[in-house]
Amino acid sequence: MGDLVELARVLITVGLMLLLVLLRLDAERFGTAEYYEATAVGERPRLRRRLGWYGLAVGIVIVMASVHPAPSRDLFLGTGDRLGAVLGGLAYGALGIGQALGFAWLRYHRIRLPDTGSYPGALVNSTLTAFIDEATFRGAIFGLMLSVGVDATYANLFQAVLYALSTRLGAPGRDRYLLALALATGLIGGWLTAVTGGIAAAFLGHAITRFAVFLCTGHIGQTRPRGREDEEIEERRRPPKGWRVIGSRESAARDR
Repeated sequence: MGDLVELARVLITVGLMLLLVLLRLDAERFGTAEYYEATAVGERPRLRRRLGWYGLAVGIVIVMASVHPAPSRDLFLGTGDRLGAVLGGLAYGALGIGQALGFAWLRYHRIRLPDTGSYPGALVNSTLTAFIDEATFRGAIFGLMLSVGVDATYANLFQAVLYALSTRLGAPGRDRYLLALALATGLIGGWLTAVTGGIAAAFLGHAITRFAVFLCTGHIGQTRPRGREDEEIEERRRPPKGWRVIGSRESAARDR
């Protein structure tokens, strides 16, 4: 009887895990994760819808941790080695900051700091998205695969690819670098989770990386296509350097 109850709890955990994956796939409709910014037509999803996505996903993680017989051991839903989690998470975060700086320099030739008023919302989105992602992919999916005997390397690769696909960053018109970043996030997070025995290190590094991308590029996690940024559009509207628009007020004032 006890084995049947334990099996039922594991099956419920699998069902909850699948719900989390579906929620992640639907992040664009809720305006969360990589889609926190305004849509192409300038519309921002309502705050209630965003809070609903965060609250529902976090609630499912909590229920999943309560239902499973051994969430810390089998799902990595814990800190694991605390010192390793802190050091590994900070090292991961430093790597994330470095790539964000490099990406911004190559893409924009500068650090594209966003408006300070957008910092609180971006910080909340980065933190909660990182927690949900790590609990779902590096926690439940990775952990359950290991618990049924899947090789750690294959399990890590599978969850990382599934995570990258779930972000929908591979859709046409989206920056392929960010898709590669999502895949790297999954692989590094999975490795850290296996080494430390918990998702804390992966969560810390992931949150830092997400917020660093926001600070360096002005975007939550999805840049606009080349030539579509505001300053790029404004640059195209200006005449070439050294040219003067005949009849403009500026040229008339200079002629005086």
